[in-house]
Amino acid sequence: MVARKSTDKKKSQPGQLRIVAGNWRSRLLQIADVPGLRPTSERIRETLFNWLAPQIHGTRCLDLCAGTGALGLEALSRGASEVVFVEQSPVAAKTLEANIRSLEASGAELRNTDAREYLRSATVEAFDVVFLDPPFAAVLHDELCRLLAERHWLANGARIYIETDKHQPEVQLPESWRVLKDKTAGNVRYILATTEV
Repeated sequence: MVARKSTDKKKSQPGQLRIVAGNWRSRLLQIADVPGLRPTSERIRETLFNWLAPQIHGTRCLDLCAGTGALGLEALSRGASEVVFVEQSPVAAKTLEANIRSLEASGAELRNTDAREYLRSATVEAFDVVFLDPPFAAVLHDELCRLLAERHWLANGARIYIETDKHQPEVQLPESWRVLKDKTAGNVRYILATTEV
């Protein structure tokens, strides 16, 4: 069997991120040069958004520890109505802001602040989808999950995507959440949880 050549000439390169599908399919975006910044791979994003496909259109999303904004931008490309990006690094936030402008993403809102501070102090508005992918070394997953649940950031039936290092202990999810999907790819473990009972 002869392998087909790809006709898509736009591929991610070091320092760039490619939107996988939707309105901005194949658009290349810049990645800030920040130590530890690690965009979610195209393969994982494709799997995640296949899981979310029935729910993503018209949703309000929260991209915590947004970094490159790969997850939130992919959500907007696929029909999410709004994404709030929360990123602490000024350098990463500046690059993300430039990418948002280049896409003319009207549904994007960027907050240059610590994710924990945002969840503790911002006015609570329920989100339908939350992307939770903090730097692996920061070990913030448990605390961010707790704050999301305790402060009622999640709409009924919300979906929560969590990405971790597969060698780290499992994330302690709030009792009211349940896992829908659980996979690994390389050194990354990623799960999709929900607030539905």
